[in-house]
Amino acid sequence: MFFLLSKILDFVLLPTVWLLALLLGALVARQPRRKRQFLVAATALLLITTNSALVNEALLAWEQAPVALAALPTHADAAVLLTGITAVNKSPHDRVYLGPGADRLTNALWLYRAGRVRRIIISGGSGAVVKKSQTEAAELATLLRLAGVPNSAIMLEDQSRNTRENALFTKRLLAPYPDIDSLVLVTSAFHQRRALGCFRKVGLQPVAFPAGYRSSDRGNTPDYWLLPNPGALENVSLLVHEIAGWLIYKAMGYL
Repeated sequence: MFFLLSKILDFVLLPTVWLLALLLGALVARQPRRKRQFLVAATALLLITTNSALVNEALLAWEQAPVALAALPTHADAAVLLTGITAVNKSPHDRVYLGPGADRLTNALWLYRAGRVRRIIISGGSGAVVKKSQTEAAELATLLRLAGVPNSAIMLEDQSRNTRENALFTKRLLAPYPDIDSLVLVTSAFHQRRALGCFRKVGLQPVAFPAGYRSSDRGNTPDYWLLPNPGALENVSLLVHEIAGWLIYKAMGYL
């Protein structure tokens, strides 16, 4: 039930849904004053959510700061790579389709190749409402093997559907392996705050290693501050989703 409700909430919180609701309100409003109010609100919302500078500032405030390799344990037992970066519903299924946040994979691979971790644990099944036959964990494992990571260094947790389950099922996976103790948690910078809280709540103590940044360095050109950017609207949707998720997880006692 929680999983289904979270999907419904994702839809309700989309800024594009808010915009559509305001425009529909202007369309059906009978009084000219009320119609203008809806249109002004829609215009203001559109200007704010497509402003690169404002959205980037919000991302910089929320995303976890980058962590230098030198700040990590010398030889951690494993990196925990969270999924959410592949499209398992894309045909043909003779390849892996990576989407935004693919830095999660490349950063985990980087840690392994640099000798900072001994194994890579991939955590994530399918976040789809209708479960898919192929899991994201299996697809990312395929890519790691193609990159030369041996099967002996890859562990799969392919049942989880959300961040809470990532933590719970990873702990369950590690129960028979008391020698795997030091962990590095690799997920997108905007997601790291919630993920780290979930893992610590279940008794795991990973070191954060954020990847997949949506923010950028601050700009000083007029286009950065003034020109609308459709990509900013996508980042607002992502940020609203993540902050809402963090608040709900906090209220549920998952953090």
